[in-house]
Amino acid sequence: MQTNSKFTNSLTNPTGVTLLILLVVGLSAIALSFLNINQINPFLSSFIITGALGYVIVPQLQRIKASQVIQEDGPSTHLKKAGTPTMGGIFFIPTAIIVGLIFTNFSNNAIAVALVTFAYAFIGWVDDWQILRKKTNLGLTAKQKLALQILFAVIFCIWMAQTQPPEITNVVLPFNIILPLGFFFWFLASFVIVAESNATNLTDGVDGLAGGTSAIAFLGIGILISNTHPDLLIFSLAISGACLGFVLHNRNKASVFMGDTGSLALGASLSAIGILSQNLWALFIISLLFFLESISVIAQVAYYKATKDENGKGKRLLKMAPIHHHLELSGWTETQIVGIFYLINTILILITIYLY
Repeated sequence: MQTNSKFTNSLTNPTGVTLLILLVVGLSAIALSFLNINQINPFLSSFIITGALGYVIVPQLQRIKASQVIQEDGPSTHLKKAGTPTMGGIFFIPTAIIVGLIFTNFSNNAIAVALVTFAYAFIGWVDDWQILRKKTNLGLTAKQKLALQILFAVIFCIWMAQTQPPEITNVVLPFNIILPLGFFFWFLASFVIVAESNATNLTDGVDGLAGGTSAIAFLGIGILISNTHPDLLIFSLAISGACLGFVLHNRNKASVFMGDTGSLALGASLSAIGILSQNLWALFIISLLFFLESISVIAQVAYYKATKDENGKGKRLLKMAPIHHHLELSGWTETQIVGIFYLINTILILITIYLY
């Protein structure tokens, strides 16, 4: 009876290690259910290399005092995280890119997605570095960051317009329904890349959350395109494995945070793969959690502005945005939030695979 009680408690209020084990088991089970053992080599390679690199890079980040600046207006429980090094994206994003390129024999599609991933990682690195240099939570301005994001999204879209077949502008809906968008597709594609990168950035607020959900999302999109775009499957698996290797160090209690270097790159890479493989709608389903995080912020700001009184003070729709902070302030532990988000994201990728 006592053993059953401990098991139940480990699931309802898991530790970071428990969540890591469940994530490894879940990803492995899904991968082996839809892919053959040889196809998952990029996943395993990225996971092992990233996990090993973390033991070398994280102490170096600690040595140079690359510590996360904690927002004073954030959840009070996060104040104890002050001093934890950030910018962890510098070791798992390059690993994913290199492994992905090697296993795809540097295919054109893989190179294009790699460049998008690197470009957004660079934006995030500049932002992270400015924050560390200034010792405040202010890096690049919102306008500077958005301008760079739009620039790289447009460049990627121009490349697609010149190299991909005209059918790239068709959006495939469930049950093989085709929605031809024509020229308007490029505006939508650019918007999706920018929006997705910001959505994963917003999701990166709880130990293991962005890394784990991204690992699940990349595995899902990879399985979905395994028959049509084997090179992008490989690249997706490389990033999924790298994310899992990062969670090894980022699980609660985190020894490193990914920073914008990692979170911006993940969203841009995921969206680039979804768009290039003509799975824009499937990408939306897979990314629903990231979308929810973004919408919670937008709704919070809009509601506050709409309810301003004569003194200029408005009401809050949520206790704090994004929604994972609202759940924290509602009494959920970080690991409970992460566990539920992992489960929801797993269900989403399985639904997507079934629909397509």
